[in-house]
Amino acid sequence: MNPLNVIIVDDEAPARERLRDLLGDIASTQPTRVVGMAANGLEALRLFEETKPDLMFVDIRMPGMDGIELAQHLSRLAPPPQVIFATAYDQYAVTAFDLHAIDYLLKPVRAQRLEAALARARASKPVARDVLDGFAEPRRHFASSERGRITLVPISEVLYLKAELKYVTARTAEREHLLDESLVHLEQEFPDRFIRIHRNCLVARAAIAGFERDEVAEQWNVRLGSVVERLPVSRRQWPAVRAAVLNVELPD
Repeated sequence: MNPLNVIIVDDEAPARERLRDLLGDIASTQPTRVVGMAANGLEALRLFEETKPDLMFVDIRMPGMDGIELAQHLSRLAPPPQVIFATAYDQYAVTAFDLHAIDYLLKPVRAQRLEAALARARASKPVARDVLDGFAEPRRHFASSERGRITLVPISEVLYLKAELKYVTARTAEREHLLDESLVHLEQEFPDRFIRIHRNCLVARAAIAGFERDEVAEQWNVRLGSVVERLPVSRRQWPAVRAAVLNVELPD
């Protein structure tokens, strides 16, 4: 049996070390190779890019980004790793894992249960992205991979999302970030945060400072509070944008 390359993700060092030791204890029946350990989601994403592991043990409760959101980001990478969650959740939350067929380990982790989880991981496929999206709380970050380095972009700081070629550009007040995601999927995932103003652009509702009429182009443009750039609103989207954002009557 070939060893599985494994990353352990937990914000508590003793928990990481205990799981590493347990993996060593059961190596004769379920061989693994720990290729990295991470204390948070960003470290885990970068380790994944460097090592491309087969499997990641992910703690649920971590500051900044919880384990479910980390798994959402991992599911968008190619190829995605298997993920086994480690949790001290109560029975209600454990039932939710069972209903979604998501594998988990209850803390403190026991060797026999760990063996069983590894055996299942060898025989199953990674958890599907739509399963994770339906199970998780709304994610709080986008993951941008540029020049071989992953950056986490707080969604609360994104002013707009614009589709360009095969990527989506996420614009913050400071800079642009490239996302390997679909604009349509992002619109469906965040209907309360972003509104479509054009076939290739979603704008954060909270970032809209006002509108300006472009008489030459005969269209309305969105003004954003923290950037000079103006974004055109298509004629098709203008009635919906006007109704959703302004709640006032303006000429067509």
